[in-house]
Amino acid sequence: MQIIVFGSGAWGTALSLLLHGNGHRVTLWSRREEKAALLRGKRKNPSLAGVRLPADLEITADITAAERAEMVVFVTPSYALRQTAELAAPYIRPGTVIVSATKGLEPETNLRMSQIIRQVVGKDCPVAVLSGPSHAEEVSRRMATGCVAACEDMATAELVQSVFMSEMFRVYSSRDVAGVELCGAVKNIVALGCGIIDGLALGDNARALFMTRALAEISVLCKKYGADPVTCYGLAGMGDLIVTCTSTHSRNYRAGLFIGKGAPAEQALQEVGAVVEGYYAARSIRELAMKLEAETPICQCIYEILYEAADPETELRALMTRVGKSEVIF
Repeated sequence: MQIIVFGSGAWGTALSLLLHGNGHRVTLWSRREEKAALLRGKRKNPSLAGVRLPADLEITADITAAERAEMVVFVTPSYALRQTAELAAPYIRPGTVIVSATKGLEPETNLRMSQIIRQVVGKDCPVAVLSGPSHAEEVSRRMATGCVAACEDMATAELVQSVFMSEMFRVYSSRDVAGVELCGAVKNIVALGCGIIDGLALGDNARALFMTRALAEISVLCKKYGADPVTCYGLAGMGDLIVTCTSTHSRNYRAGLFIGKGAPAEQALQEVGAVVEGYYAARSIRELAMKLEAETPICQCIYEILYEAADPETELRALMTRVGKSEVIF
């Protein structure tokens, strides 16, 4: 299959390598010609140290390359998805399968990534999402993981499953697009919180408590949104939550670690030196929760630390002293 991957960051490059290894003809698109030329010349991405890009992996900054694609994969940061989709839309053929591997919600509109793609591209193109515990650093080195391919049309979900599946990249199918995307957005907020907990040296028990209750919070949000809460306990929810909240590969976790050690949010973002999706998601999820009248104290706590300069230790203590509740929420 002829596939174009929009987004030449670590994750876009890792997915290009995966798809190339599966025998597909892959084009990796970069927004900037300078970066495309660098990748073509050196055959490596600075974000993936030690990983070689195959000689027959096409790398371009030419947006018209989308005209040849049978499948389009968007792997840009969430804030850049709409602009990239608008650039690509005139060259995407009607009926082309589109996959979003971007996690987050659009600021201001709070639209999910698949909703932006549908809105911009149209053309009766089926849109699927791919999500799960998948650090680019490990996927690019063919280390084992599993993800979920979700589409309301199960035949499309299964097609995406077959295209991405390999002996080291297991893919499951789902119809719950909204649940998969919400999990992918909120887990980045939780990872920031886990980094803060570790930065404050509050211990493993506190981190486990935070993650577990955050998962319950995500399921409440999913139910209010009309998604399937069960999705939260699969790879897109619990699986991605575990890997993002416990690994220094995670930019969100690392940003939280800086904050827990005393850095203001803006400084923490600069220290990480790359997009921290949880920072943007915290505002969007807060707005969505208010709209849905969903109780999300953990997401609210992280929002106040990030945007209102609240003291992290005070905010986490406030979570501990909330009125007692039943653990069962449904």
